[in-house]
Amino acid sequence: MLYSGVIDTHCHLTFADYAGRIDEVLAQARSAGVMGAISIATTTVDSHDALLVAQEHEHVWCTAGVHPLYADKGPHDWDAVRTIAADPKCVAFGEMGLDNHYSKPPIETQRRVLADELACIESCVRGGIDKPVIIHCREAFDDLIPVLKESTVRPERFVFHCFTGTPEDMTKVLDFGASVSFTGVVTYANASYVADAAKMVPSDRIMIETDAPFLSPMPKRGVRPCVPAFARYTAEFVARARGVSFHEFHAQIDANTERFFGITVPVVPAGVLEGECTC
Repeated sequence: MLYSGVIDTHCHLTFADYAGRIDEVLAQARSAGVMGAISIATTTVDSHDALLVAQEHEHVWCTAGVHPLYADKGPHDWDAVRTIAADPKCVAFGEMGLDNHYSKPPIETQRRVLADELACIESCVRGGIDKPVIIHCREAFDDLIPVLKESTVRPERFVFHCFTGTPEDMTKVLDFGASVSFTGVVTYANASYVADAAKMVPSDRIMIETDAPFLSPMPKRGVRPCVPAFARYTAEFVARARGVSFHEFHAQIDANTERFFGITVPVVPAGVLEGECTC
């Protein structure tokens, strides 16, 4: 039987951890049934670099945007974001949002850049570039969701990546109407509340990622860099937590990924997805 492959919907292939070895990293991913990846931008310069990586690899895509923890790394070239977003290999805006975990950059700076970024996205949508938005939200649900509600971007166009909140936080996200994506954090014994939250997500609004080079899942916790291949471990864990087979779950997340990002998930070679991951 042929299956579509897992997609790592959020990693950072432009980071120095992968310099000179992206082909090797992607080959390792394919051996685990992870057939593609979306390389996420953190600055407007990084957006350009991510596009180059995506253009050089068939099953790699990218995003364009400014991460809240890079909000003070301006000036931010919003015209570049518009140009990159128009490219077929760019499948989303972001990642963007708010982060209250760290004191720097100041939240006022983050808020200002967030407002500029939303304005940029709204102008892109008006101009016919209507792509989804990847949200970074760390300890900021009550601050961020009201801002997103005030934008003209439809709630279903947002995905809250690397969800590390509580079930109460999940209720806020689901009530807002966004999708949710999980990293290796969901597999950690000291983050069981994240696994509880993962059980709450409707089947058509859940996705899986690595956030590589960070957050390697069990049984690879502590390994740096995390790699896209490890998305397989997270997918297997969440499937078990939700009480469904891995094949059923990954078929669902593939369908969600294809619909949300507008991409086609490649087929896995026969036998690759049989048994649990050993990458």
